[in-house]
Amino acid sequence: MSESSPLPPVRLTTEAELARDALATPLLSRAARLARWAGPDTRVGAGGELVEEQLPGAADALGLTGDDAAATASEAWRVAVDTGLVEIVDEEEGTVAAGADLALLTSGAPRDVLGVWLTALETVLADASVPDLDDLVDAMDGGGEIDFSSLDWDPEAEAEFLDGVLGNLYLLTVSEGGAGESPVPLPALAASMIVPDDMGEPTNDVLEQVSDAMMRLDDQFRLLEPVGLVDFQPVDETLMADTDEEFSAAADDADVSRYGMVRLTPLGLYGLRARLLESGLSAPAVGDLADKGADALLDGTAAFPPTAAQAETEQWLARREPLPAARELLAAARGGDAGAPLRRLHCQQALSLVGLEAEPALREVLDDAELGGLARVWLSEHGAADVPPPSEAMIFWLTIDTIAAQLAAEGNSAELQGLVEGLAQQHGGFFAAAWRVDHPATPDVLEAMGRLHPDKKVAKEARKAAFKARSQQGG
Repeated sequence: MSESSPLPPVRLTTEAELARDALATPLLSRAARLARWAGPDTRVGAGGELVEEQLPGAADALGLTGDDAAATASEAWRVAVDTGLVEIVDEEEGTVAAGADLALLTSGAPRDVLGVWLTALETVLADASVPDLDDLVDAMDGGGEIDFSSLDWDPEAEAEFLDGVLGNLYLLTVSEGGAGESPVPLPALAASMIVPDDMGEPTNDVLEQVSDAMMRLDDQFRLLEPVGLVDFQPVDETLMADTDEEFSAAADDADVSRYGMVRLTPLGLYGLRARLLESGLSAPAVGDLADKGADALLDGTAAFPPTAAQAETEQWLARREPLPAARELLAAARGGDAGAPLRRLHCQQALSLVGLEAEPALREVLDDAELGGLARVWLSEHGAADVPPPSEAMIFWLTIDTIAAQLAAEGNSAELQGLVEGLAQQHGGFFAAAWRVDHPATPDVLEAMGRLHPDKKVAKEARKAAFKARSQQGG
Protein backbone atom coordinates (compact mmCIF):
# COMPACT_ATOMS: atom_id res chain seq x y z
CA MET A 1 0.00 0.00 0.00
CA SER A 2 1.31 3.41 -0.93
CA GLU A 3 1.62 5.95 1.85
CA SER A 4 0.58 8.71 -0.54
CA SER A 5 -2.59 7.07 -1.85
CA PRO A 6 -5.50 7.05 0.61
CA LEU A 7 -7.45 3.86 1.01
CA PRO A 8 -11.19 3.86 0.33
CA PRO A 9 -13.10 5.15 3.37
CA VAL A 10 -14.40 2.59 5.82
CA ARG A 11 -17.84 2.72 7.41
CA LEU A 12 -17.45 2.13 11.13
CA THR A 13 -20.13 1.50 13.70
CA THR A 14 -20.24 3.83 16.71
CA GLU A 15 -17.55 3.64 19.38
CA ALA A 16 -20.20 2.57 21.90
CA GLU A 17 -21.17 -0.41 19.73
CA LEU A 18 -17.53 -1.29 19.07
CA ALA A 19 -16.74 -1.13 22.79
CA ARG A 20 -19.61 -3.53 23.52
CA ASP A 21 -18.26 -5.85 20.84
CA ALA A 22 -14.77 -5.64 22.38
CA LEU A 23 -16.05 -6.53 25.86
CA ALA A 24 -17.91 -9.51 24.40
CA THR A 25 -14.88 -11.02 22.64
CA PRO A 26 -13.89 -14.36 24.19
CA LEU A 27 -10.26 -13.37 24.76
CA LEU A 28 -10.77 -9.99 26.42
CA SER A 29 -13.68 -11.22 28.52
CA ARG A 30 -11.55 -14.15 29.75
CA ALA A 31 -8.66 -11.81 30.50
CA ALA A 32 -10.96 -9.58 32.56
CA ARG A 33 -12.37 -12.56 34.46
CA LEU A 34 -8.87 -13.77 35.33
CA ALA A 35 -7.89 -10.27 36.47
CA ARG A 36 -10.81 -10.34 38.90
CA TRP A 37 -10.03 -13.94 39.91
CA ALA A 38 -6.42 -13.20 40.80
CA GLY A 39 -5.68 -12.65 44.47
CA PRO A 40 -2.94 -12.62 47.11
CA ASP A 41 -2.15 -16.28 46.50
CA THR A 42 -1.74 -15.93 42.74
CA ARG A 43 1.85 -16.42 41.59
CA VAL A 44 3.57 -15.70 38.30
CA GLY A 45 6.92 -16.58 36.79
CA ALA A 46 9.72 -14.30 35.66
CA GLY A 47 7.91 -13.41 32.43
CA GLY A 48 4.59 -12.65 34.13
CA GLU A 49 3.08 -16.01 33.16
CA LEU A 50 0.97 -17.97 35.63
CA VAL A 51 2.97 -20.68 37.34
CA GLU A 52 2.03 -24.11 36.06
CA GLU A 53 0.32 -25.31 39.22
CA GLN A 54 -2.15 -22.40 39.04
CA LEU A 55 -3.25 -22.98 35.46
CA PRO A 56 -5.91 -25.57 36.41
CA GLY A 57 -7.45 -23.08 38.84
CA ALA A 58 -7.44 -20.36 36.17
CA ALA A 59 -9.05 -22.73 33.68
CA ASP A 60 -11.62 -23.63 36.32
CA ALA A 61 -12.41 -19.95 36.89
CA LEU A 62 -13.07 -19.59 33.18
CA GLY A 63 -15.23 -22.72 33.01
CA LEU A 64 -12.79 -24.37 30.62
CA THR A 65 -12.33 -28.12 30.27
CA GLY A 66 -10.49 -30.42 27.92
CA ASP A 67 -6.96 -30.70 26.59
CA ASP A 68 -6.69 -27.02 25.59
CA ALA A 69 -8.09 -25.58 28.84
CA ALA A 70 -4.72 -24.76 30.41
CA ALA A 71 -3.31 -23.27 27.20
CA THR A 72 -6.42 -21.11 26.71
CA ALA A 73 -6.24 -19.89 30.30
CA SER A 74 -2.54 -19.13 29.91
CA GLU A 75 -3.22 -17.06 26.78
CA ALA A 76 -5.99 -15.11 28.52
CA TRP A 77 -3.69 -14.44 31.47
CA ARG A 78 -0.92 -13.10 29.22
CA VAL A 79 -3.43 -10.73 27.60
CA ALA A 80 -4.54 -9.60 31.05
CA VAL A 81 -0.92 -8.75 31.93
CA ASP A 82 -0.12 -7.11 28.57
CA THR A 83 -3.23 -4.91 28.65
CA GLY A 84 -2.71 -3.72 32.23
CA LEU A 85 -5.72 -5.55 33.62
CA VAL A 86 -3.24 -7.28 35.96
CA GLU A 87 -0.12 -5.70 37.45
CA ILE A 88 2.90 -7.52 38.85
CA VAL A 89 3.44 -6.23 42.38
CA ASP A 90 6.69 -8.01 43.26
CA GLU A 91 8.73 -9.69 40.55
CA GLU A 92 10.83 -11.68 43.02
CA GLU A 93 7.83 -12.96 44.96
CA GLY A 94 5.72 -13.27 41.79
CA THR A 95 2.73 -11.53 43.35
CA VAL A 96 0.07 -9.65 41.39
CA ALA A 97 -2.86 -7.30 41.83
CA ALA A 98 -5.67 -5.93 39.72
CA GLY A 99 -4.33 -3.36 37.25
CA ALA A 100 -5.47 0.23 36.92
CA ASP A 101 -6.94 -0.48 33.48
CA LEU A 102 -9.34 -3.13 34.79
CA ALA A 103 -11.71 -0.41 35.97
CA LEU A 104 -11.78 1.06 32.45
CA LEU A 105 -13.74 -1.96 31.23
CA THR A 106 -16.66 -1.11 33.50
CA SER A 107 -16.43 2.65 34.09
CA GLY A 108 -14.29 3.96 31.24
CA ALA A 109 -15.50 5.66 28.07
CA PRO A 110 -15.94 3.52 24.94
CA ARG A 111 -12.60 4.83 23.62
CA ASP A 112 -10.88 3.63 26.82
CA VAL A 113 -12.30 0.15 26.34
CA LEU A 114 -11.18 0.14 22.72
CA GLY A 115 -7.69 1.19 23.80
CA VAL A 116 -7.47 -1.90 26.03
CA TRP A 117 -8.77 -4.07 23.19
CA LEU A 118 -6.21 -2.66 20.73
CA THR A 119 -3.43 -3.66 23.13
CA ALA A 120 -4.90 -7.17 23.33
CA LEU A 121 -4.99 -7.27 19.53
CA GLU A 122 -1.28 -6.44 19.32
CA THR A 123 -0.51 -9.29 21.72
CA VAL A 124 -2.45 -11.79 19.63
CA LEU A 125 -0.97 -10.55 16.34
CA ALA A 126 2.50 -11.04 17.78
CA ASP A 127 1.56 -14.58 18.83
CA ALA A 128 0.12 -15.34 15.40
CA SER A 129 3.51 -14.71 13.76
CA VAL A 130 5.34 -17.16 16.06
CA PRO A 131 5.94 -20.84 15.10
CA ASP A 132 4.39 -23.70 17.04
CA LEU A 133 5.70 -24.14 20.59
CA ASP A 134 7.14 -27.56 19.75
CA ASP A 135 9.20 -26.04 16.93
CA LEU A 136 10.49 -23.32 19.27
CA VAL A 137 11.54 -25.87 21.91
CA ASP A 138 13.40 -27.91 19.29
CA ALA A 139 15.22 -24.76 18.11
CA MET A 140 16.55 -23.79 21.56
CA ASP A 141 20.26 -24.21 22.16
CA GLY A 142 21.88 -25.22 25.42
CA GLY A 143 21.74 -21.68 26.77
CA GLY A 144 18.00 -21.34 26.23
CA GLU A 145 18.38 -19.06 23.21
CA ILE A 146 16.36 -19.71 20.03
CA ASP A 147 18.39 -20.60 16.94
CA PHE A 148 16.19 -18.93 14.28
CA SER A 149 18.28 -20.34 11.43
CA SER A 150 17.22 -23.89 12.29
CA LEU A 151 13.54 -22.89 12.19
CA ASP A 152 13.51 -21.60 8.61
CA TRP A 153 11.60 -18.70 10.15
CA ASP A 154 12.17 -14.95 9.87
CA PRO A 155 10.21 -13.08 12.59
CA GLU A 156 10.13 -9.82 10.64
CA ALA A 157 9.14 -11.50 7.39
CA GLU A 158 6.37 -13.44 9.16
CA ALA A 159 4.98 -10.26 10.74
CA GLU A 160 5.15 -8.44 7.39
CA PHE A 161 3.37 -11.32 5.66
CA LEU A 162 0.51 -11.28 8.16
CA ASP A 163 0.31 -7.48 7.98
CA GLY A 164 0.13 -7.74 4.18
CA VAL A 165 -2.64 -10.32 4.31
CA LEU A 166 -4.66 -8.25 6.76
CA GLY A 167 -4.06 -5.16 4.63
CA ASN A 168 -5.40 -6.96 1.57
CA LEU A 169 -8.40 -8.21 3.53
CA TYR A 170 -9.08 -4.65 4.72
CA LEU A 171 -8.83 -3.32 1.17
CA LEU A 172 -11.15 -6.03 -0.16
CA THR A 173 -13.65 -5.17 2.57
CA VAL A 174 -13.72 -1.39 2.15
CA SER A 175 -13.38 -1.16 -1.65
CA GLU A 176 -16.53 -0.36 -3.60
CA GLY A 177 -17.50 -3.53 -5.43
CA GLY A 178 -15.21 -5.57 -3.15
CA ALA A 179 -16.08 -8.24 -0.62
CA GLY A 180 -17.90 -5.88 1.75
CA GLU A 181 -19.46 -7.95 4.52
CA SER A 182 -19.11 -11.20 2.56
CA PRO A 183 -16.41 -13.68 3.61
CA VAL A 184 -13.29 -14.03 1.46
CA PRO A 185 -12.05 -17.51 0.45
CA LEU A 186 -8.74 -18.30 2.10
CA PRO A 187 -7.11 -19.45 -1.19
CA ALA A 188 -7.89 -16.06 -2.78
CA LEU A 189 -6.36 -14.23 0.18
CA ALA A 190 -3.24 -16.40 0.10
CA ALA A 191 -2.95 -15.97 -3.68
CA SER A 192 -3.14 -12.18 -3.31
CA MET A 193 0.20 -12.35 -1.49
CA ILE A 194 1.92 -14.98 -3.66
CA VAL A 195 0.72 -14.84 -7.27
CA PRO A 196 2.22 -11.96 -9.31
CA ASP A 197 -0.36 -9.61 -10.86
CA ASP A 198 0.95 -10.26 -14.37
CA MET A 199 0.95 -14.06 -14.08
CA GLY A 200 -1.64 -15.81 -16.22
CA GLU A 201 -1.83 -19.48 -15.22
CA PRO A 202 -0.03 -20.11 -11.91
CA THR A 203 2.79 -22.64 -12.06
CA ASN A 204 2.83 -25.73 -9.85
CA ASP A 205 5.53 -24.11 -7.72
CA VAL A 206 3.37 -21.01 -7.18
CA LEU A 207 0.32 -23.16 -6.37
CA GLU A 208 2.39 -25.02 -3.79
CA GLN A 209 3.43 -21.70 -2.21
CA VAL A 210 -0.22 -20.59 -2.12
CA SER A 211 -1.20 -23.87 -0.50
CA ASP A 212 1.50 -23.49 2.17
CA ALA A 213 0.43 -19.89 2.80
CA MET A 214 -3.18 -20.99 3.08
CA MET A 215 -2.28 -23.49 5.81
CA ARG A 216 -0.29 -20.83 7.68
CA LEU A 217 -3.24 -18.45 7.47
CA ASP A 218 -5.58 -21.17 8.71
CA ASP A 219 -3.50 -21.44 11.89
CA GLN A 220 -3.20 -17.66 12.24
CA PHE A 221 -6.88 -16.88 11.78
CA ARG A 222 -7.78 -19.54 14.36
CA LEU A 223 -5.73 -17.46 16.81
CA LEU A 224 -7.17 -14.15 15.67
CA GLU A 225 -10.85 -15.08 15.89
CA PRO A 226 -11.12 -15.12 19.74
CA VAL A 227 -9.90 -11.50 19.94
CA GLY A 228 -12.77 -10.48 17.66
CA LEU A 229 -10.73 -9.44 14.62
CA VAL A 230 -12.36 -11.89 12.21
CA ASP A 231 -15.16 -14.35 11.72
CA PHE A 232 -13.41 -17.46 10.46
CA GLN A 233 -14.44 -20.78 8.99
CA PRO A 234 -11.33 -23.00 9.11
CA VAL A 235 -10.08 -25.26 6.34
CA ASP A 236 -11.96 -28.56 6.24
CA GLU A 237 -9.72 -31.02 8.08
CA THR A 238 -10.42 -33.74 5.52
CA LEU A 239 -8.47 -31.64 3.01
CA MET A 240 -5.39 -31.46 5.22
CA ALA A 241 -4.04 -34.84 4.15
CA ASP A 242 -3.31 -33.76 0.58
CA THR A 243 -3.51 -29.99 0.32
CA ASP A 244 -1.39 -29.71 -2.83
CA GLU A 245 -3.57 -31.96 -4.95
CA GLU A 246 -6.83 -30.64 -3.60
CA PHE A 247 -5.86 -26.98 -3.86
CA SER A 248 -4.97 -27.20 -7.53
CA ALA A 249 -8.62 -27.92 -8.24
CA ALA A 250 -9.95 -25.43 -5.71
CA ALA A 251 -11.05 -22.94 -8.35
CA ASP A 252 -13.35 -25.56 -9.87
CA ASP A 253 -14.76 -26.80 -6.59
CA ALA A 254 -18.32 -25.61 -6.05
CA ASP A 255 -17.93 -25.62 -2.26
CA VAL A 256 -15.03 -23.17 -1.95
CA SER A 257 -15.90 -22.70 1.72
CA ARG A 258 -14.17 -26.03 2.45
CA TYR A 259 -10.87 -24.24 1.88
CA GLY A 260 -11.59 -21.69 4.60
CA MET A 261 -13.50 -18.40 4.65
CA VAL A 262 -12.63 -15.24 6.55
CA ARG A 263 -14.41 -11.94 7.14
CA LEU A 264 -13.36 -8.87 9.09
CA THR A 265 -15.77 -8.02 11.88
CA PRO A 266 -16.83 -4.39 12.49
CA LEU A 267 -14.38 -4.46 15.41
CA GLY A 268 -11.73 -5.89 13.10
CA LEU A 269 -12.22 -3.04 10.64
CA TYR A 270 -11.76 -0.58 13.50
CA GLY A 271 -8.63 -2.35 14.72
CA LEU A 272 -6.95 -2.63 11.33
CA ARG A 273 -7.73 1.00 10.51
CA ALA A 274 -6.14 2.04 13.81
CA ARG A 275 -3.01 0.06 12.91
CA LEU A 276 -2.90 1.54 9.39
CA LEU A 277 -3.15 5.06 10.78
CA GLU A 278 -0.44 4.25 13.32
CA SER A 279 1.85 3.13 10.48
CA GLY A 280 1.39 6.44 8.67
CA LEU A 281 -1.08 5.36 5.98
CA SER A 282 -4.12 7.42 5.05
CA ALA A 283 -7.14 5.33 6.05
CA PRO A 284 -10.22 7.58 6.09
CA ALA A 285 -13.54 6.69 7.66
CA VAL A 286 -16.96 7.91 6.55
CA GLY A 287 -17.84 10.78 8.87
CA ASP A 288 -14.28 12.10 9.28
CA LEU A 289 -15.22 15.25 7.35
CA ALA A 290 -18.61 15.89 8.94
CA ASP A 291 -17.31 18.58 11.31
CA LYS A 292 -14.95 20.20 8.80
CA GLY A 293 -15.54 22.97 6.28
CA ALA A 294 -17.00 22.58 2.81
CA ASP A 295 -13.54 22.97 1.26
CA ALA A 296 -12.31 19.92 3.20
CA LEU A 297 -15.45 18.00 2.19
CA LEU A 298 -15.11 18.71 -1.54
CA ASP A 299 -11.36 18.03 -1.60
CA GLY A 300 -11.56 15.04 0.72
CA THR A 301 -14.27 13.20 -1.20
CA ALA A 302 -12.48 13.70 -4.53
CA ALA A 303 -10.84 10.27 -4.21
CA PHE A 304 -13.87 8.54 -2.65
CA PRO A 305 -15.95 5.99 -4.55
CA PRO A 306 -19.44 7.37 -5.38
CA THR A 307 -21.34 5.56 -2.62
CA ALA A 308 -18.87 6.58 0.07
CA ALA A 309 -18.77 10.19 -1.20
CA GLN A 310 -22.55 10.40 -0.95
CA ALA A 311 -22.56 8.88 2.55
CA GLU A 312 -19.89 11.36 3.68
CA THR A 313 -21.80 14.28 2.16
CA GLU A 314 -25.06 13.19 3.78
CA GLN A 315 -23.39 13.17 7.20
CA TRP A 316 -21.91 16.62 6.52
CA LEU A 317 -25.29 18.04 5.47
CA ALA A 318 -27.07 16.47 8.43
CA ARG A 319 -25.14 18.78 10.78
CA ARG A 320 -26.09 21.99 8.95
CA GLU A 321 -29.10 24.02 7.89
CA PRO A 322 -29.70 23.68 4.12
CA LEU A 323 -29.29 27.34 3.08
CA PRO A 324 -26.00 28.07 4.93
CA ALA A 325 -24.69 24.67 3.80
CA ALA A 326 -25.44 25.47 0.16
CA ARG A 327 -23.71 28.85 0.43
CA GLU A 328 -20.65 27.26 2.02
CA LEU A 329 -20.47 24.58 -0.69
CA LEU A 330 -20.74 27.13 -3.49
CA ALA A 331 -18.02 29.31 -1.96
CA ALA A 332 -15.70 26.29 -1.65
CA ALA A 333 -16.33 25.33 -5.28
CA ARG A 334 -14.79 28.51 -6.68
CA GLY A 335 -11.26 28.58 -8.03
CA GLY A 336 -9.03 28.31 -11.08
CA ASP A 337 -6.65 25.68 -9.73
CA ALA A 338 -6.34 22.19 -11.21
CA GLY A 339 -8.65 20.66 -8.60
CA ALA A 340 -11.42 23.23 -9.01
CA PRO A 341 -13.46 21.44 -11.74
CA LEU A 342 -13.70 18.30 -9.61
CA ARG A 343 -14.68 20.40 -6.58
CA ARG A 344 -17.50 21.94 -8.61
CA LEU A 345 -18.64 18.49 -9.73
CA HIS A 346 -18.73 17.31 -6.11
CA CYS A 347 -20.47 20.56 -5.14
CA GLN A 348 -23.16 19.88 -7.73
CA GLN A 349 -23.56 16.32 -6.44
CA ALA A 350 -23.76 17.58 -2.84
CA LEU A 351 -26.36 20.22 -3.74
CA SER A 352 -28.50 17.53 -5.37
CA LEU A 353 -29.07 16.21 -1.82
CA VAL A 354 -30.35 19.60 -0.59
CA GLY A 355 -34.00 20.59 -0.94
CA LEU A 356 -35.63 23.78 -2.19
CA GLU A 357 -34.58 25.59 1.01
CA ALA A 358 -31.24 26.14 -0.76
CA GLU A 359 -32.77 28.00 -3.73
CA PRO A 360 -31.75 31.51 -2.58
CA ALA A 361 -28.09 30.45 -2.46
CA LEU A 362 -28.24 29.22 -6.05
CA ARG A 363 -29.95 32.37 -7.29
CA GLU A 364 -27.23 34.47 -5.66
CA VAL A 365 -24.58 32.98 -8.00
CA LEU A 366 -26.51 33.04 -11.29
CA ASP A 367 -24.21 35.77 -12.64
CA ASP A 368 -21.04 34.10 -11.37
CA ALA A 369 -18.81 32.97 -14.25
CA GLU A 370 -17.74 29.77 -12.43
CA LEU A 371 -20.97 28.85 -10.64
CA GLY A 372 -23.74 30.30 -12.81
CA GLY A 373 -23.95 27.23 -15.02
CA LEU A 374 -24.30 24.67 -12.25
CA ALA A 375 -26.76 27.02 -10.48
CA ARG A 376 -29.01 27.00 -13.56
CA VAL A 377 -28.80 23.21 -13.78
CA TRP A 378 -29.81 22.85 -10.11
CA LEU A 379 -32.70 25.33 -10.38
CA SER A 380 -34.04 23.67 -13.53
CA GLU A 381 -33.82 20.19 -12.03
CA HIS A 382 -35.75 21.41 -8.97
CA GLY A 383 -38.50 22.96 -11.09
CA ALA A 384 -37.73 26.56 -10.11
CA ALA A 385 -39.42 29.34 -12.05
CA ASP A 386 -37.81 32.25 -13.88
CA VAL A 387 -34.43 30.60 -14.51
CA PRO A 388 -32.56 32.82 -16.98
CA PRO A 389 -31.13 30.97 -19.99
CA PRO A 390 -27.32 30.66 -20.04
CA SER A 391 -25.24 32.56 -22.54
CA GLU A 392 -23.33 30.65 -25.20
CA ALA A 393 -20.08 31.54 -23.43
CA MET A 394 -21.40 30.06 -20.17
CA ILE A 395 -22.49 26.87 -21.94
CA PHE A 396 -19.03 26.35 -23.42
CA TRP A 397 -17.33 27.19 -20.12
CA LEU A 398 -19.52 24.70 -18.25
CA THR A 399 -18.81 22.04 -20.90
CA ILE A 400 -15.04 22.46 -20.52
CA ASP A 401 -15.36 22.47 -16.72
CA THR A 402 -17.48 19.30 -16.76
CA ILE A 403 -15.06 17.39 -19.00
CA ALA A 404 -12.11 18.55 -16.89
CA ALA A 405 -13.87 17.22 -13.79
CA GLN A 406 -14.63 13.90 -15.48
CA LEU A 407 -11.00 13.57 -16.55
CA ALA A 408 -9.86 14.17 -12.99
CA ALA A 409 -12.39 11.72 -11.56
CA GLU A 410 -12.28 8.87 -14.07
CA GLY A 411 -9.47 9.44 -16.56
CA ASN A 412 -10.05 8.23 -20.11
CA SER A 413 -13.22 6.27 -19.30
CA ALA A 414 -15.71 4.83 -21.79
CA GLU A 415 -18.36 7.21 -20.44
CA LEU A 416 -16.15 10.20 -21.14
CA GLN A 417 -15.38 8.95 -24.63
CA GLY A 418 -19.13 8.74 -25.29
CA LEU A 419 -19.56 12.32 -24.03
CA VAL A 420 -16.76 13.54 -26.29
CA GLU A 421 -18.22 11.80 -29.35
CA GLY A 422 -21.67 13.20 -28.61
CA LEU A 423 -20.39 16.76 -28.27
CA ALA A 424 -18.47 16.67 -31.52
CA GLN A 425 -21.45 15.17 -33.35
CA GLN A 426 -24.06 17.61 -32.01
CA HIS A 427 -21.98 20.77 -32.46
CA GLY A 428 -20.26 20.91 -35.83
CA GLY A 429 -18.33 24.04 -34.92
CA PHE A 430 -17.52 23.00 -31.35
CA PHE A 431 -13.73 23.10 -31.65
CA ALA A 432 -13.73 26.39 -33.54
CA ALA A 433 -15.41 28.00 -30.55
CA ALA A 434 -14.08 25.87 -27.69
CA TRP A 435 -10.42 26.92 -27.96
CA ARG A 436 -11.44 30.50 -27.08
CA VAL A 437 -13.07 29.48 -23.78
CA ASP A 438 -11.41 31.33 -20.91
CA HIS A 439 -10.91 28.32 -18.65
CA PRO A 440 -7.53 27.15 -17.28
CA ALA A 441 -8.28 23.56 -18.35
CA THR A 442 -9.29 24.33 -21.96
CA PRO A 443 -6.01 23.15 -23.59
CA ASP A 444 -5.89 19.93 -21.57
CA VAL A 445 -9.57 19.18 -22.23
CA LEU A 446 -9.19 19.67 -25.98
CA GLU A 447 -6.06 17.50 -26.02
CA ALA A 448 -7.98 14.79 -24.19
CA MET A 449 -10.85 15.04 -26.68
CA GLY A 450 -8.34 14.57 -29.50
CA ARG A 451 -6.96 11.53 -27.72
CA LEU A 452 -10.37 10.01 -27.01
CA HIS A 453 -12.27 10.59 -30.27
CA PRO A 454 -12.06 7.56 -32.59
CA ASP A 455 -12.51 9.62 -35.79
CA LYS A 456 -9.05 10.72 -36.97
CA LYS A 457 -10.36 13.87 -38.66
CA VAL A 458 -12.25 15.02 -35.56
CA ALA A 459 -9.30 14.10 -33.34
CA LYS A 460 -7.02 16.25 -35.49
CA GLU A 461 -9.45 19.19 -35.15
CA ALA A 462 -9.38 18.80 -31.40
CA ARG A 463 -5.57 18.76 -31.28
CA LYS A 464 -5.37 21.88 -33.46
CA ALA A 465 -7.88 23.62 -31.17
CA ALA A 466 -5.81 22.57 -28.14
CA PHE A 467 -2.70 24.12 -29.71
CA LYS A 468 -4.55 27.38 -30.31
CA ALA A 469 -5.91 27.40 -26.74
CA ARG A 470 -2.46 26.83 -25.29
CA SER A 471 -0.97 29.59 -27.44
CA GLN A 472 -3.77 31.94 -26.36
CA GLN A 473 -3.02 31.21 -22.70
CA GLY A 474 0.69 31.81 -23.31
CA GLY A 475 1.62 28.15 -22.84
